[in-house]
Amino acid sequence: MAHSKLSLPVNRVAQIGGSGYSPAAMSDTSKVLYEGKAKQVLESADPQHYILHFKNSATAFNNKKKAELEGKGVVNQKISAKIFQYLQENGIASHYVKTLNDTDMLVKKVTIIPLEVVLRNTAAGSLCKRLGIKEKQELNPTLLEFYYKKDELEDPLVTEDHIRILGLATPSDLSEIKTVAHKINGLMITFFEKIGVKLVDFKLEFGRDDRGHLLLADEISPDGCRLWDMKTMEIMDKDRFRKDLGNVIESYNEIYRRLENS
Repeated sequence: MAHSKLSLPVNRVAQIGGSGYSPAAMSDTSKVLYEGKAKQVLESADPQHYILHFKNSATAFNNKKKAELEGKGVVNQKISAKIFQYLQENGIASHYVKTLNDTDMLVKKVTIIPLEVVLRNTAAGSLCKRLGIKEKQELNPTLLEFYYKKDELEDPLVTEDHIRILGLATPSDLSEIKTVAHKINGLMITFFEKIGVKLVDFKLEFGRDDRGHLLLADEISPDGCRLWDMKTMEIMDKDRFRKDLGNVIESYNEIYRRLENS
């Protein structure tokens, strides 16, 4: 993971410190170690943990479309925290430790495996464009795809042979990732069905801690999931931003409201 030299702004320190976060867990000189499209990774005083900050930034089409959406960081952090907690209760190890405030969570330090793992239960998006599959076609069994996390290459689809040639992961890594990813998919389908939402597809990322344990990492939110209302088939995810449908944050908040009330 490339590290930025940017310093943590003073107001961010005050925000974290004033939200119930133990001063011992972070340094007065906390820095932004990495900045992605939708999140920042901040150092903490404990070298085994990071602070994951969720931004209001929305991007699509490999950063070609951008906007700032007020409240996005808050709702994505809250949804991600609920999902991580649910998965941990069901035996899925992840980097999530606890929520610090509305936009920040404490996470375990992991070395990210540079692969996006996409699970598709229903045909939509790039799959339909690539292969001519009709949208909304059910995929049984679930389709699992790997994408190489490389912005300058626009995160290309890769096969297991590509992964081996590039040295991104071992066959053993991939076997473990696929087993865990399919288990997560089953849990997530049930999780969303209970609130009347269809899990169309979603993206996962994994890393290993300093003991070599595989941990689910990054976030799980409407930014990285396709979510459709089961009754109306209304889109409730980032496709609302991609397709200029409007009411992006309203849809994200509706997902969170249903989770809170379930």
